[in-house]
Amino acid sequence: MTEKKTNTFTLIRQENNIAHLVMDVANESMNTLKAEFAEEIAEVLQEIKADTSLKGLVLLSGKKDSFVAGADINMIADCQTAEEATALSRKGQMIFDQIESLTIPVIAAIDGPCLGGGLELAMACHERVCSDNPKTALGLPEVQLGLLPGSGGTQRLPKLVGIQKALDMMLTGKQLRAKQALKAGLVLDVVPNTVLVEVAEKFILSGKVKAGAQATKVVKLNLVGKVLERTPFGRKVLFNQATKTVLSKTKGNYPAPLKIIDCIKTGVEQSQAKGYQLEADHFGHLAMTDVSAQLRQIFFATTDMKKEQGIEGVDAAAIENIGVLGGGLMGGGIAFVTATKAKFPVRIKDINQKGIHSALKYSFDLLNKKVKRRFMKKSEMQKQLSMITGTTDYSGFKNVDVVIEAVFEDLTLKQNMVADIESHCKESTIFASNTSSLPIGQIAQLAQRPENVIGLHYFSPVDKMPLAEIIAHDKTSDQTISTTVALAKKQGKTPIVVKDKAGFYVNRILAPYMNEAAQLLLAGEPVEKLDKALVKFGFPVGPMQLLDEVGIDIGAKIGPILQAELGDRFSPPEAFNKLIADGRLGRKVKKGFYQYGTKKKLVDETVYPLLSITKQEKLSIEQISLRCVYMMLNEAVRCLDEGIIRNARDGDIGAIFGIGFPPFLGGPFNYIDNIGATEVVKQMNTFKHECGERFAPCSKLVEMAECNAKFYE
Repeated sequence: MTEKKTNTFTLIRQENNIAHLVMDVANESMNTLKAEFAEEIAEVLQEIKADTSLKGLVLLSGKKDSFVAGADINMIADCQTAEEATALSRKGQMIFDQIESLTIPVIAAIDGPCLGGGLELAMACHERVCSDNPKTALGLPEVQLGLLPGSGGTQRLPKLVGIQKALDMMLTGKQLRAKQALKAGLVLDVVPNTVLVEVAEKFILSGKVKAGAQATKVVKLNLVGKVLERTPFGRKVLFNQATKTVLSKTKGNYPAPLKIIDCIKTGVEQSQAKGYQLEADHFGHLAMTDVSAQLRQIFFATTDMKKEQGIEGVDAAAIENIGVLGGGLMGGGIAFVTATKAKFPVRIKDINQKGIHSALKYSFDLLNKKVKRRFMKKSEMQKQLSMITGTTDYSGFKNVDVVIEAVFEDLTLKQNMVADIESHCKESTIFASNTSSLPIGQIAQLAQRPENVIGLHYFSPVDKMPLAEIIAHDKTSDQTISTTVALAKKQGKTPIVVKDKAGFYVNRILAPYMNEAAQLLLAGEPVEKLDKALVKFGFPVGPMQLLDEVGIDIGAKIGPILQAELGDRFSPPEAFNKLIADGRLGRKVKKGFYQYGTKKKLVDETVYPLLSITKQEKLSIEQISLRCVYMMLNEAVRCLDEGIIRNARDGDIGAIFGIGFPPFLGGPFNYIDNIGATEVVKQMNTFKHECGERFAPCSKLVEMAECNAKFYE
């Protein structure tokens, strides 16, 4: 064996005349592609071309459980103009073209994440084999950063998996597991990682993989697929439908998906050369958009947050066992993420077997879906389900390290739960309350060990929502905070540490927004118009639909708690009590603002006479959205000023991950910075004059407007 080494790449010639090209980025836990690698790759390719004895090349990673996680996003941040970003894209295209043009077969041996530029690199090889490692995933997630695959991905993926599958992957950023990638035709074989390189070599030696073979690869399609992808009429239908679906989902707020469609269409219907050129041009344009800048900022913020401890310099205590109180929807969700993501055994306590059964069924249903879709083996599902057990007393709670409480929003009940845990568990056991509004200090008021009591607020549904609020009261110990933050991260959450005050951060900024929507409804604006206005603004659902989803009774319980603690601006409309009296609690009882059991989403028109509303559309879509959103912005600034959140970054991530504040706007604080505090204050004073004192801008916002200050300098 002979070796040729650069900083990142090592070329090792084997005795069978196959070379291994090993990528291992120094001082990094995962491989990412960087602009400075261009010269190194050129040097290695020159070496490969010069060796006429080589029969083939296997490209692999020197990192355990990781192939290439993508391109280094900092490269885009370094670009000052669209032309610079386009040149960066062209550079990547040219390097990968050189790999594809090699006259010996090249196979990528993929073990672990193979994403973004990593998959583009693998697709430039003549074939791919991957491991059955659960960490192996292949995808092009650039759309999630407001970008498109810029190193040939929009042109190569359709050739390998077909137009429909390529559109699905690129427009959503969806990742394929090993078996899905095999079924899609993206990889040639799936094998244990212990024999991955050996299998890649066998394919080369067998002569089954030929240099340039993917250029003539024929994607297997059924009859409908052939009509849609291989006829001009079919492709027209396909691209039109993709465009229609994108606009329906994005409301035109995200430019990248339409550019992706344009690149694929050009490559398929005109020529590959034009497709590559358009890909680079569109990449350059998208890299300079404010949408991409905001989405990349969110990525950097969450990456930084993953590295942070709850309290700097204070390590988390070791955790081995978790208890959950309450087997309802939240308790079931918390048990699921604890067992399946954090990999901790979970003991659920409920007052009856029905609650325990409900919580276990929650996990079974989610895991069984994965089994049916072949994401998971049945044996793995059973292994994960065995991590969750239940009890109607406190048996099995003696050694739990953290107990997460998810019972009803009742202060006395929660205080009783604290007393129970203090008498049945270890002295060091942390009591974490999943309350959405009750101050943690009140829950800990009668505690013998208040330093162990903390808030751990999840959002519904727990298995999908990425945020967790960690709420420390004035006696919570630093170690309790760090331990709870570490637990939330292991559960797959992005935690923000917030101060203990009614509503904490997320529900506190949501309440004035929801109340304003209610005021507009009572003034005659139709339900569907209110929802349409806020969805067009960029929220995933409108406020009326959100009330139906969360439960109108839940909103009614939180309102008085916030009003008592924070003042009358949180006063919920009294008319809404009529909804509860009428049994309109939302989706869970199939009766709310909307009809249920109908194919089309329709408003339940009987809600108007019930609330004594005469429909009259006075305001524009924009006026409606601004009135609701500005109430949220004002409250977010108050929270920062009062120290409820630690910084603007946490406030932005909390709003985006907790209530779906439009990611392309970067969160409330980024949004204010972009508009300018002066403009926000001016608009709020106009609303104050027209609608009342609730729109008075808070002192911090006024102060910022006066000195033209920004949250992010």
